[in-house]
Amino acid sequence: MTLFGRRRTAAGLSLAATLLAAAPAAATGTIAPAPPASPAPATAAPGTAAAVCDLFCDARDPSAATSERVPVSSSLYGRSIRLHLSDNDVMGWASIDAGDPGDEVWLDRSFDGGRSWSSGSKLGDTRTPDGARGWRTLMYNVDDWNTAGVGALRACGKAGDRAEIACTAWARVDRNAWSRGTAAATALMMSYDRGTGLFGGNGWWTAANALTAVIDNARVSGMPSYKYAIATTYDKNLRAQGGDFTNDYLDDTGWWGLAWVAAYDATGDGRYLATARADADHMNASWSGVCGGGVLWNRTKTYKNAITNELFLQLNAALHNRIPGDTAYLERAQREWSWFRQSGMINKDHLINDGLTDACANNGQTTWTYNQGVVLGGLTELFRATGDSGLLSTARELADASTSRLETDGVLREPGESDGCTGDGPSFKGAYVRGLGRLDAQLSDHPYAATLDRWADAAYARDRNSLDQYGPHWNGGAGATDYGCQQSVLDLLNAAGQ
Repeated sequence: MTLFGRRRTAAGLSLAATLLAAAPAAATGTIAPAPPASPAPATAAPGTAAAVCDLFCDARDPSAATSERVPVSSSLYGRSIRLHLSDNDVMGWASIDAGDPGDEVWLDRSFDGGRSWSSGSKLGDTRTPDGARGWRTLMYNVDDWNTAGVGALRACGKAGDRAEIACTAWARVDRNAWSRGTAAATALMMSYDRGTGLFGGNGWWTAANALTAVIDNARVSGMPSYKYAIATTYDKNLRAQGGDFTNDYLDDTGWWGLAWVAAYDATGDGRYLATARADADHMNASWSGVCGGGVLWNRTKTYKNAITNELFLQLNAALHNRIPGDTAYLERAQREWSWFRQSGMINKDHLINDGLTDACANNGQTTWTYNQGVVLGGLTELFRATGDSGLLSTARELADASTSRLETDGVLREPGESDGCTGDGPSFKGAYVRGLGRLDAQLSDHPYAATLDRWADAAYARDRNSLDQYGPHWNGGAGATDYGCQQSVLDLLNAAGQ
């Protein structure tokens, strides 16, 4: 008998694996095992669904299900179309009721959060038999852990005498989703491209942030299921662009360096720390005397901006805190902060503008949220390195300003926040709350915990769909879903300990 998962109860993670039968009906989530290091190739022809086996294999009779819930439904011409999930079996099935013989019902299965389902369409396609008013499909797996596939199902159907089709929203079982944070991490992993080892297919610095959020969630929640993404991302991209996760944009390099620091903390694998060092060294090579110091935004340009230098501060301080006997990285971090605090980028409202003009004055550009957050993580790391309490006092002054001035309708709002979740901007708020959370954890009175909880509660209540995907506006409203918004919310839930 092969054991595939462990179930988490209110008392913690059970040592007993979920068995092939007689799983408890009122479970609170399972942890999936790590998939194979090299995903197995699909054996089905293009456009067809390969049979998936997990606890059970596809096409199992729903009468054997050990639990049942109906998270989503739809209707069409008086028919009720419902998606049934058996969390214990990690499977689902579709039904159509209140119809006529000849009505059709099936499942769609997606491994990218409902964006596509070409290889998992019309699973279990069946029709209501003569003499019946309703029917159901067989059960199909939600996930495909043989290929690291994090899946979702929806039920679809149609009247036998009409062409129109109705489908439910997408939903999934509670595997890797026993809490707000683990559910959000699972939804984020639906955007992980198993071919490129990046999020969204080819996201670069945003993928570094998404990976960091997933690593942080493993630390906060204790769920190890997605730690395989660390090595996959590293192995597939180590030689990309400039190698060692570098390129001409020094802020990109800084994001990756911090991701590999987080990976080192999570695994103890020295190659990640070595790469983080290479990233810091690459950035240091672009320190220049323009405006009295600081790291360039781009190796071929003269612009000095806030985010690049904040990342340089945090990365070097973090490396010092992890390298016994270091002095070089500490000296860089202290030099960076000494320059940054008097650079003029911190304005009279204690917010940080985007960068400096050619005349080395504050350029007055947008006070993006990530510029307010990364510095908090950097000052927290530098405090750990030096014990200088003045660093925390400064960080607190900056955090007090940003938590009040950048809040709208009770939640953090990005200046000029759009309804979209693609591009760079949707990742900014995540970087902010990550830094705020690290500062709050360092401070004994945890002054920002209530704020983080309030923002997280609002997002969970008003900005979430049936697949635990989130949009851009944490207090609700129109908006898309994609991995940038999802990463930011996962950072928020991590920071709030949810």
